[in-house]
Formats: sequence, structure tokens, C-alpha cells
Amino acid sequence: MLILVHNGFKVTSVLDKTLKPIQTVTLGQNITTTIQNVVNSDFDGLLVWCYNALVPHLKTDSFSKIFHHKRILASFNPTDSYYFQKQLGYVERSFFFKTKKEVVFPTWLMSSYVGGIHSQVLQALNTSLNYKVSFDYFLTSLAKQNITEGLFCYSDPRLLTTQSVRDIQELQASKHELFKFVKQHYKWVWVFFMAWCYAIYEKKTAVFSLIKSLFYKQLRQCVDLETITIQSTKAQIKEGSIDVIIPTIGRKKYLYDVLKDLAKQTHLPKNVIIVEQNPQPNSVSELDYLITETWPFIIKHEFTKQAGVCNARNIALAKIESEWAFLADDDIRFDTDFFEASLSVIKKNGISVLNYLCLQPHQKQTYFKMHQTTIFGSGSSLVKSSALKNLQFNTAYEFGFGEDSEFGMQLRHKGEDVVFIPNLKITHLKAPFGGYRTKIKQLWQDEVIQPKPSPTIQLLYQTYYTKRQLQGYQLLLFLKQFKAFGYKKPFLFKSQFAKQWNQSVFWSNELKKKNNA
Repeated sequence: MLILVHNGFKVTSVLDKTLKPIQTVTLGQNITTTIQNVVNSDFDGLLVWCYNALVPHLKTDSFSKIFHHKRILASFNPTDSYYFQKQLGYVERSFFFKTKKEVVFPTWLMSSYVGGIHSQVLQALNTSLNYKVSFDYFLTSLAKQNITEGLFCYSDPRLLTTQSVRDIQELQASKHELFKFVKQHYKWVWVFFMAWCYAIYEKKTAVFSLIKSLFYKQLRQCVDLETITIQSTKAQIKEGSIDVIIPTIGRKKYLYDVLKDLAKQTHLPKNVIIVEQNPQPNSVSELDYLITETWPFIIKHEFTKQAGVCNARNIALAKIESEWAFLADDDIRFDTDFFEASLSVIKKNGISVLNYLCLQPHQKQTYFKMHQTTIFGSGSSLVKSSALKNLQFNTAYEFGFGEDSEFGMQLRHKGEDVVFIPNLKITHLKAPFGGYRTKIKQLWQDEVIQPKPSPTIQLLYQTYYTKRQLQGYQLLLFLKQFKAFGYKKPFLFKSQFAKQWNQSVFWSNELKKKNNA
């Protein structure tokens, strides 16, 4: 292990894991140059950086837990904002952006204050790295390009003994750096969108930064990080028991096929928790085969007349007993070694939330690398039960959109990471709606002016987006709608859009109040 201590610009000392000075690196050079020299040497191990004022707070005894395999990039920023976090929100749409500092949080927003990465990752990427930029730009670019390529990137407070450190200056990118970053890491059109946001929301001009950014090319990653083998030291499995939860309504035949797939597993589940819904008066269960047939697992069957998948899943979550929980749909199919292979992936990678490849029969797989994802599938995920403790699906999203994404964010706010697994496939049959479904009347259905976007989507973004992310989303939605409907009567369209947006905000707040009542 090498610890590069710096003053924000140059390396001032090099320490070993006991924080004792060592003379293995030339001092006085800028940080990225020093890292380049280390990468080009024969050093093989963890490379750590630390701002000199934070060295007394460096928690080296946590490093083995933080960097439990070689493909992890972790840093921590004890100030209020990351280098690019403010105005970059105008063009960034992911849930990696609004970090929660109190927990380990998946994000490509990196910090020069403290962090670490294994030398093998830098060596693999060496030919594509630009060392002639600021250190924060270097780290953030590295993470942004590779988080979808299999580099696991985190904000991790365990790097320091304290999360709040006084007298640390907050570093922010210049306007030129910001536009350069957008041009290099997003499609070219986003620099123009960024300039428009600056004019509208910042009341500033950005013409020069915009023009200058056009001379930079978009960065493209061609390195295969999967050549760096992952073998996690993090033990996630003790007994390997699995419970399956399945909400269902009017899909008797499809559910039967799911149960048959479960019964054929080489690693059998312990419990299958089925929550059957039927809101019709005097209704009773139609799932006779749960009793008439013999199953190699315990079936916990709950029948409710309250329709709603959020409520059904919450009923099931309360009945989980096993170490792992498979959140399933009632119209999926999977191979006989599905659970056995899943446990193997968990053991190797040290992960606690698996998001499976879930395709319809006619769809083709387009992505083949395991990586962190902002997607969460409530019908296609395997989750460690300890991560589900005290969590529930937010019923404010019932009969709307976004409950999957919101539950995934609850997991991340507990310090869990959601990892996409490309080599374990679920086939989603997308069965037609079963019977017994009643038409749901939304709270805003009778309004003269209908909300746009959907109040549940508005609630999701109001909760998990930064202010500037929300402003960027609003402007983008306006432009899309204007292109489709408003160009003939622009002033009337602008007024109508504002009213629809305000309705969306109002009803999202009403949903929030109703859920908290």
C-alpha cells in the first residue's frame, strides 16, 4: 500500500499503511503525474491519496473492508458538495448524483480529499487516462467512464474517523472545466443544453465556455476491466437459505409455471410467500394447486381483497425468514440452476443486492458486463434479508410509476449497492392482466388541468434529485413537449406547461402527505 499525501496540488509525502514516511516516490510533483509514475512502475497494490489536513483522520484499519476486491474505487468528500456536483446536475439524470454521506453510497462523483484504487485498475486503463487535468477531474472522469464497465465506485465515509472536518476548503470546478467535462462524457448536444440552463437558472452567460468545449472530443472507453478477476473477501453467505415473494392477481396458470420452476431448482428455496389479491366482493382464492399438489418448499399463502402490488409486497416482506429474499413476479421463467448460480456470484463478488437480466421472449441481450446500476427490479432481484429490514414499498406509488426505483433508493440509502448481473437471465412473459382488476381512479383524475409529469414520477424526482437535476429535467420535458405540441402557439403552451407542472408538484405533495398520515 502507498498513501500519497498532498496539499491539493502536489504530493508532499508518501506513507505506508502504518502512516510512516517512505521514500519510494519523488516528491513535489503534481498529484496526477505522481500517480502516472506509480502506474508505470512495478508497484502492485492499493494506491491511496489523502489531503494533508486529513491524515490524522485517516482510518487505515477499514481499508480491507472497503477495498474487498481489486475493482473498487472509493473516495470521500467531507465538504458539502463534490467538485462537479452543482451545475452538472442540469444534464445528469441518474440516481448516483445526490449522494448520502452517512453511508457507503454508489456514485461516480469522486473526491481528491481521500480515496483509493488498486494499481491494477490504473494499469489496465493507463493508455486511456489523461494525467494533464486536475486531480478531481481525473478521478471523476475515471469513475464516470468506467462505472458501467465494471469498476465499482463509492462514496465511503469509513475512509475517515470523522465525517465532518473543519477548515477544509470546498473545491468546485470552473465553468470551463464543467463544459469540458460535459462535452467529453455526454453527447455533444448537452453542452448547448447546459448553456441554456446557465442562462435561465444562473442568469449567467456561458458562450465562451460553450465554444471552447466544442474543441474536445467525447471520451470513449475500450478497456475490458473484466480481465481483473474479482474475488471478494467480504463474506455475504452463511447458510444460503432463500425465501421467494410473489404478489399475484388473476394469473393462476402463469403462477403455477413459476412454482414449477422453483420446484426444479438445484438449490431449493425454503419458503415461497404468495400474496394473492382479489378485490371482488365475496371472492375466495383460486389457487387450489397450492393445496392439491405437493411442493418441495413451504408455501405461505396470503389472500387479500386489497389490490395493489406495493401493499402485497409489504405483506410478503413481513414474512421473510431466510437469509436471502428473491423478489419475483408471477409471470417469469428461469433455469433450474438459477439460485445455485446466484449464490456463486454473491460469494465471488461480495454483493448483497442482485438485479437480474430480465428480458421478454423476443428481446435480445445488449449489455454483457456486471456493473452498478441505478435500476432496481422489484420482480427480478435477489436481496439479502438484513438489507430489507425496516423497509417497505412506498404506497404513495401504488397504481402509479416509480415504486421499483424508489425502493432501490431506499436500499442505497441504507448503504446497499444494486449490481446488475448479465449472465443470469429471467424471462418475463409479460402476461396479459389477469381478472379481478378494477379500474383505479387517481386523486387528480377529475382535474381540468392534468398533471405532467405523473405525480408519482414527480415525487420520485423531488425526493432523490438535486435542485439542479430537477430544473434540468423540467426544462428537458418542456422542450420535448414543445417540439411535439407547442410550436404553433408557444405562449399558450408555456402557460399550459407551467400549470401542468404545478399540478404535478401539488399532487406529488398530496401523495406524500397521504402516505405519511
